[in-house]
Amino acid sequence: MRYFVAFSYFGKSYHGWQKQPNALTVQQVLEETFSTLLRQPVELMGAGRTDAGVHARQMYAHFEVDGIADKEDLCYRMNSFLPDDIAISGIYEVQDDAHARFDAEERTYEYWIVQEKNPFYMDTAHYIKYGLDLDKMNEAASLLLKYTDFECFSKSNTDVKTFLCKLKKAEWTIQGDVLVFTITADRFLRNMVRAIVGTLLEVGLGKCTLAGVEEIINSKDRSKAGVSVPAKGLYLTKVSYPSHIKLKS
Repeated sequence: MRYFVAFSYFGKSYHGWQKQPNALTVQQVLEETFSTLLRQPVELMGAGRTDAGVHARQMYAHFEVDGIADKEDLCYRMNSFLPDDIAISGIYEVQDDAHARFDAEERTYEYWIVQEKNPFYMDTAHYIKYGLDLDKMNEAASLLLKYTDFECFSKSNTDVKTFLCKLKKAEWTIQGDVLVFTITADRFLRNMVRAIVGTLLEVGLGKCTLAGVEEIINSKDRSKAGVSVPAKGLYLTKVSYPSHIKLKS
């Protein structure tokens, strides 16, 4: 039977989501814990990949096992065994062909900026002491919605077959003492959000114009875009699926 698991994690201690040799990852920890408690090999397919140090408030993965008698009890036992920086919020039975990655319709990320030194944001936000023009940053963010090819913001030497993404939202807001960039799309390229934020910050600092942003996008050249901001400020906050894949509670 196929199941979805919903979970969250604080990414500081992990080398991203995807299993890698000689590096601790979220996928590895979850698979080992599931396999131990269910007493059968469990392999997870995640909704996507997050890089080293990136956090997830909502992430999904699917897996197949012979059957789970009590999903709520398994969640409780999983959380008891998992480290404090990974938590499971639910296990759901889904259609046999449901796919955590390919069936995801939208993904939303947030990036957090703070402008005053604060030890409580040391591992959760990027600190920038210089003044930022938020209006210009939002004007530049709105320009992104005109485009679909984001090769200029993709990690170099990647093996993806297309750089096309359908953006639905890109905006900066002030939430308390945090400046939050929220971006929603059907898919994201590796390093894309961090490169976008780095470029928009250059606009906010007066180092790049709105016309310059469009030139960067049209160039399809990663070297022309801004530097990637640190991973610690990036959060995967939502993954959306069509309702038809959800089955019994």
